[in-house]
Amino acid sequence: MVYEAKAYRSDVPRNRLTPYVQKFCRKMANSFGVNVVQVEPVPQRHGLWVSNHVSWLDIPVVGSVAPVFFLSKAEIGEWPIFGRLAKAGGTLFIQRGSGDVGSVSDQIAEFLSEGSSVVFFPEATTTDGKQIKKIYGKLLKAAIDTDLPVCPMVIAYVDKEGKLSDKAAYYGERTMVQSLKSVADARGITAYVLPLEPIYPEGRDQRELTEVLQAVMQRGLKDLHERVLTA
Repeated sequence: MVYEAKAYRSDVPRNRLTPYVQKFCRKMANSFGVNVVQVEPVPQRHGLWVSNHVSWLDIPVVGSVAPVFFLSKAEIGEWPIFGRLAKAGGTLFIQRGSGDVGSVSDQIAEFLSEGSSVVFFPEATTTDGKQIKKIYGKLLKAAIDTDLPVCPMVIAYVDKEGKLSDKAAYYGERTMVQSLKSVADARGITAYVLPLEPIYPEGRDQRELTEVLQAVMQRGLKDLHERVLTA
């Protein structure tokens, strides 16, 4: 499948782009034979979205159901192919020169204040999808600064036998090429998405918000597995 990408125009409000971003992400997931299923309807809510992180597939899966924009290093915007695709999707480019997490959080807060919902993966690494690893909550400061909810969701990739798919997970020693081939060969993978209750930052500091998010996502993933795994 070939995608034609037109660069994002800065004079077009980003919130008008979300239906197109979602459609693009659905097509991308479908092109890899991944069926995206909302276990419960994902609310089209403005806020700081977070998800567990299993695979590069998380990007088209999350993008197909939630009204969000993704973050990327600014230099990727200058890349010939991926830069054009990123701009087409209204990607939010982050200046990472200083490597300061606080600076990134401030930039996310600015995007949120402008009406653009942002998503990030607080585990900061991919997993096998069986559990939630330690949450790193420094970027949650953006939700506190803007008084917007943290909107968690959890994802489970399930194969035709009703088991967690080891083909979808991208972690450990598996290379990107191996992962792409694994997903393409598997076919029949279903990505189940479960939105969780929003977490409002009022009255909570960053540490408390991180602890609450950790517990909510752990319970949510357990609930999702109980609902969709049959083997």
